[in-house]
Amino acid sequence: MPRTDPVLDDLNAVETELNRRWPESKIDPSLDRIAALVDLLGQPQRGYPVVHITGTNGKTSTARMIDTLLAAHDLRTGRFTSPHLQSPTERISLDGAPIGPRRFVETYREIEPYVSMVDSADGGDGVSAVPMSTFEVQTGMAFAAFADAPVDAAVIEVGLGGAWDATNVADGRVAVITPIDVDHTKYLGSDVVGIAAEKAGIIKPGSIAVLAVQRPEVTEELLRRCVATDVTVARAGQEFGVLSRTLAVGGQMLKLQGLGGVYDEVFLPLHGTHQAANAAVALAAVEAFLGAGARSPLDPDTVRLAFGAVTSPGRLEPVRSAPTVLLDAAHNPHGARALAAALREEFDFRQLIGVLGVMGDKDARGILTELEPVFGEVVLTENESARAMPADDLAAVAREVFGEDRIVVEPRLSAAIDMAVGLAEDSSQNAGEPGRAAGVGVVVTGSVFTVGAARSLFGKEPA
Repeated sequence: MPRTDPVLDDLNAVETELNRRWPESKIDPSLDRIAALVDLLGQPQRGYPVVHITGTNGKTSTARMIDTLLAAHDLRTGRFTSPHLQSPTERISLDGAPIGPRRFVETYREIEPYVSMVDSADGGDGVSAVPMSTFEVQTGMAFAAFADAPVDAAVIEVGLGGAWDATNVADGRVAVITPIDVDHTKYLGSDVVGIAAEKAGIIKPGSIAVLAVQRPEVTEELLRRCVATDVTVARAGQEFGVLSRTLAVGGQMLKLQGLGGVYDEVFLPLHGTHQAANAAVALAAVEAFLGAGARSPLDPDTVRLAFGAVTSPGRLEPVRSAPTVLLDAAHNPHGARALAAALREEFDFRQLIGVLGVMGDKDARGILTELEPVFGEVVLTENESARAMPADDLAAVAREVFGEDRIVVEPRLSAAIDMAVGLAEDSSQNAGEPGRAAGVGVVVTGSVFTVGAARSLFGKEPA
C-alpha cells in the first residue's frame, strides 16, 4: 500500500471538521460568536496593529501588495485573506507565505477547545446559539497565529461586508476600501449605497481611511462614515493615485503619487489598469501605516523593490504557453469588466477562448455580458463546489449572450480546458500557423473555485 503523509492526513481531517460548519455562503450576521472566541483567547487581535481591507474587488491583490511593502520595511507580517484558491493554508500567511499544513493543524487544535465552548453557549431563552461558522473559526485561527508568531503588523481582509464581518472585532490602524460594486446580494442587497454603508463599518475612531476610486454616491456614503468617526481620509484621485502607467514585459511600469510624494519607475509584475489602481491604494495604506508624509516619504528604492516582488496567483496568471493559458478569478460583473479591459489593452491575441465556470449564486449573465466582446468562443463548465452552477444551466444563459455557434458545453473542468486548448491549436493551424497556437489564447475564469482547481491541474503550488 502507498504511504500516506501524516501531516496531510491531519490537514484533511481538520478541513473535514471545518467543512461541517456553516460555509462562507451561509452566515448569521453577528459579531457575538467571534467576540466570545477572542475573549476566551485573550484578545489576540489587540496584540499587533492592523491594516483592515474591505471592498468588492481587488481586496486580495491589494492585501498582498500591502504585505510585501510592509515586509520590505523590515516588519514581520501576517496576512489573512479569503477565499483560498487551492488550500485553506493560503488564508493565513506569515512573512508572505502560507503557514503550512503542520502549523495550520496546530493552530486549529490549540483554539479548538475554545471554539467548542462558544459552540455550546446558550443563546438565551433556552435556545442554543448558532455554532461558529468555518470563516469565524479561521478568523480566530489567524488572530491566534499572528499573536503567537508574533507579527509586527497584520493585513486582514474582510470576508463579506464589513460592520458584521468576523474580522471586524479587530480595529484597523488603517482601513482600506477597495472599489465597491454589487455582489453577495443575498446578504448585502443590490443597493450599492447600502453596501457601502455596511463596508464602511471597518472605519473606526482613530484609524486612517484609505479610499479607492468609487462611484460618487459610494464616496459620499464612505465620507459620511469618516466624518461620523472623525478620521483622517486619503482618497484616490485626490491625495494619491496613478500618475502614469505604461505596458512592460511581464507587467507595467507605474508612476505613483503617494502621500509622501511621487514614486516613479515602479515596475508591477501584474496586468491591468485595476492592478495599477490597487498598487496606488496599497502604497497609500502603507504610507499611512508607517506615518510617511510629504516631510518623510518612503525610500523610493524600497518601494520599487517591494512592488517588483508582488505576486497575485489566479489574477491574469499565465500557466502555459503555445497556446497561452491565463487564469483569472473574476467572479462578478465588475471583475469581469476589469478582466476584459486588461485583455484588450495589454495582450495582442488574435482570438481568445474562454473557459467559464461560475457559482450558482452569482450574476452569470452579467459576467458573460462583460466577457462576450473579448471571447470568440466559450467552453461552459463547472467546478466541484456544491454551489457551482451546472454547466447546462450556464450554457442556457450563454446562448442568449454569445449565440449557439460560439459555445461548447463540457461539465468536467479538466476536459473543458483540454477542449479550449484544442480549439486554440485548431484555430492557429487554420490560420496557417501549424505547430503552435500563435495569437490565440485561453482564459479560465468565472470563479475562485474554478481558477483554484485549474491551478492544481497545471501543477501550481498553493501560494
